[in-house]
Amino acid sequence: MTQPESTTFTRFLSQNARWLAAGGVLTFMSSFGQTYFISIFAGEIRAEFGLSHGTWGGIYSLGTMASAVVMIWAGAMTDIFRVRTIGPVILVGLAVACAAMAVNTWVWALPFVVFMLRLFGQGMSSHIAVVAMSRWFVATRGRALSIATLGMALGEAALPITFVAILGVVDWRLLWWVAAIIALMGVPVLMRLLSQERTPQSMAKSTSSTGLGGRHWTRAQVLRHPLFWFMVPALLGPSAFHTAFFFHQVHLAEIKGWAHVELVAFFPVYTGMAIVALIGSGWALDKFGATRLLPYYQLPLVLSFLVFSYATGPLAVFIGFLFMALTSGGNSTLPNAFWAEYYGTANIGAIKAMIAAVMVLGSAIGPGITGLLIDLGVGLETQFIWIAAYFLLTTALMFIGISRARA
Repeated sequence: MTQPESTTFTRFLSQNARWLAAGGVLTFMSSFGQTYFISIFAGEIRAEFGLSHGTWGGIYSLGTMASAVVMIWAGAMTDIFRVRTIGPVILVGLAVACAAMAVNTWVWALPFVVFMLRLFGQGMSSHIAVVAMSRWFVATRGRALSIATLGMALGEAALPITFVAILGVVDWRLLWWVAAIIALMGVPVLMRLLSQERTPQSMAKSTSSTGLGGRHWTRAQVLRHPLFWFMVPALLGPSAFHTAFFFHQVHLAEIKGWAHVELVAFFPVYTGMAIVALIGSGWALDKFGATRLLPYYQLPLVLSFLVFSYATGPLAVFIGFLFMALTSGGNSTLPNAFWAEYYGTANIGAIKAMIAAVMVLGSAIGPGITGLLIDLGVGLETQFIWIAAYFLLTTALMFIGISRARA
């Protein structure tokens, strides 16, 4: 007799709680290196160092691009070291990066601070969590990825509105010290959760599943495969323009005539919708597979950026965030499972490091290009229309690439 889905899911949670929680801790801590957190302080940073939108965007892009290059090498270490070994080291590095932002007074050092935040936060913290879930779980990979990614969703919901509210009464540098302390607090928690790893020999070869052709693909082989290049624009897009949207949140509020706190008040609502999409995409992934779902998951972003281009009131903002949340939830599970499904898990750390580097590169390109265009007189509302057209293109490329690979 088949067990109810709810019973099966509850048993899955109870049997794997500590490892799923470890993934959640890592993705939550990655928040301190994510754009939605760093951009909270955009106004203070630009005022402190006398930077224009374009200059700050350029500094942010420079530091982010440098972290993308290092990610290609650093991310591959997840094929060598256990999560319980490398995870605490990354969190200590993230705490140091937050402390560096708190004390830095030199504009020339800003790219280095951004580099550390992006590498240890957005890059490695989330990368380790995704690789662990992809390797530790096979039949339930979608659910594992969706649950672990809830940590990032929690950070996205709670941190911006909390820190923006406190920013009105507390110096912005002191808040970066708070972030550093929270990151350090994650170290003993992570070590406790992973005192017993899910797989005793938690190395790549011991828990590997194969990909296309029933073989384990290397990073070099993936680079020579046409499907990868069809996917690159889709990898760049959400990272670039989702990042740009949150990076320019202060400026967007200004040109729309909204108070900044009014805009960030929608973030928890957006995150709540993204969590529903996240869990739903995890369930759909386990049921239908990444191949059937992936080509279409960026279409809601087309509608999202068109709505934000013309938005004037709360209802339009809500609708814009709703469509953005649909893709955001799917983006946390579908692409990550796709690479494991198509190329196997034996070298998933190195492969995902390359993918993460592309995505981090996108997050560098987005703020830089949009900031430069703002300085050149091209408004965000006009840029949003162009971005919507870009996601139509990525959808077509994914459909073509995956169809050819399946054939």
